[in-house]
Order: sequence, then structure tokens, then C-alpha cells
Amino acid sequence: MSAAQTGTTPHYYVPQPSHWPIVGSVALLLMGMGAAFWMNDVAAGRYMLGAGFIVLLVMLFGWFGTVIRESEGRLYGKQVDASFRWSMGWFIFSEVMFFAAFFGALFYVRNLSVPDLGSLGGKLVWPDFAAGWPSVGPYVKEQFTPMGAIGIPLLNTIILLTSGFTLTLAHHALKENNRGGLKFWLFCTVALGITFLGFQAYEYVHAYQDLNLKLTTGVYGSTFFMLTGFHGAHVTVGAIMLTVMLVRAIKGHFTPDHHFAFEAAAWYWHFVDVVWLLLFVLVYWL
Repeated sequence: MSAAQTGTTPHYYVPQPSHWPIVGSVALLLMGMGAAFWMNDVAAGRYMLGAGFIVLLVMLFGWFGTVIRESEGRLYGKQVDASFRWSMGWFIFSEVMFFAAFFGALFYVRNLSVPDLGSLGGKLVWPDFAAGWPSVGPYVKEQFTPMGAIGIPLLNTIILLTSGFTLTLAHHALKENNRGGLKFWLFCTVALGITFLGFQAYEYVHAYQDLNLKLTTGVYGSTFFMLTGFHGAHVTVGAIMLTVMLVRAIKGHFTPDHHFAFEAAAWYWHFVDVVWLLLFVLVYWL
């Protein structure tokens, strides 16, 4: 076995020229143009957007498949492993900033904007507005019932925290080379993630039909669906990542000392857990 195969080579692995970046660029171009055309009532827009998603999926399967084959072929040394770890760390940091902006918007609305509109100066413009949270804002007359913390939100909190625990058990099983435990606990994590998404979809239907809580229901509705919706999108991405890890585990991938792809997916999932805890407290509870 060569030094490159054992992962001890001091040389940084340089992959062969790839066509996948160009394919990804074409996908993004189709998606961007398709979305713009669709929003401007151009008939071809929706088809371009759909084609862009298809090309993007082809690119993801092809490019990630190449990386997986190179990883399983032990072509990556410690330098590449360090690059992957830094890259995933910075990616999660960018996601932290992403949600920080949304939580910042919620803080600004609740603690600065709404009280200011209800102050003496705000009363001059909106005399009937009462400062309080939740609020639709001074110009929206539609009434709604805010989403309570007890019920589906609390259940989803328990589900997501449990999924973080089962994922940790899967990781420990992998480090102990317990393949059965790895697959079982990873399957439980994926199942819990899908269950979370199912309950969130039900919660949205309940909000629209029974609480009259919608994306258009003033500032409360917009911040509620913005924060919970983007978090749900991240849970969806995380569930897909963990499903891929499960398929790879079933195929015999990963060893106790060679499994960063699994760790990267676990980092992302635990990040999603932490964000949900903040959401539960700041959006549902307070």
C-alpha cells in the first residue's frame, strides 16, 4: 500500500480537472433566470427553474460521488482532512451568521420597533396602536392567534433533542467499530428528523386554517414563518445528509479513524438542534 493510500503522504492531493463546477454554474444560471422569468409571468420561467433543480441534483450526485470514491480510495491525507474540517467549520459559521441576522430582526422588532411605534411619537401617526408582542403592526387589521409553546413545538423540541442523542450514540458506535449500532442509531436519527418535519408541516396547516396565522399576518407572522421555515429547510438538508451517511454506512463505508463525512453531517445536525432551542425559547415561549 502506498503512502497516499495510508493517508500519511505529506503531499496535498490535487484532483484531476473536473467538469462539475461548470455543470453547477449552468444549474444556478437556469434557476436564477427561471425564478426571475416566473416572477415576471414569463411562461418558460417555471420550466427553466425545474430544469435548474434537476441539473443541480445531477451535479450534486456526480461531484459528491467523485469525492466519496476518492475518500474511500484513501487518496486524501491529513492536509486534505484538515481542509475539509476548516471548510465545514466556516460553512457552519456562515449559517450561524445567517440565523443571527434573523434573530437580530426579531429582536429589533420586539424590543425597539414595536415599543417605539407605541410611544408618544408613534401615537401621533398610529393613535390606535398598542405596543405589545405578539403584534401584527400598526397598519394590519387582521386578527390571529399566536402559536403556543405547549403542544407540537414542545414535542418537536423533544424529538430534535432525542435525535441529537441518537446521533451521538451512532458516532460512538462507529468509533467502536460497531457497525450494527451505527446503522441502527443513524436510522433512528433520520426517522426522528423526518418526524420533526412531518409535525412542522402539520403545525403550518394548523396555523393557517385554525389560528389565521399566515406569512402575511403582519410582522409576527412574517418573523414566525421566516425563522421556523428556514430552520425547517435546514432540518431537511440535514436529514438528507444523514440519509446519505446511512446509505454509505450500509454499503460498508467509514472506519473508526476515517469518517469525517459522518462527523461533518453530525456537526451540522447538532447546529440545527441548537438553533431550534433558541427558536423554541425566543419565538414560541417568550
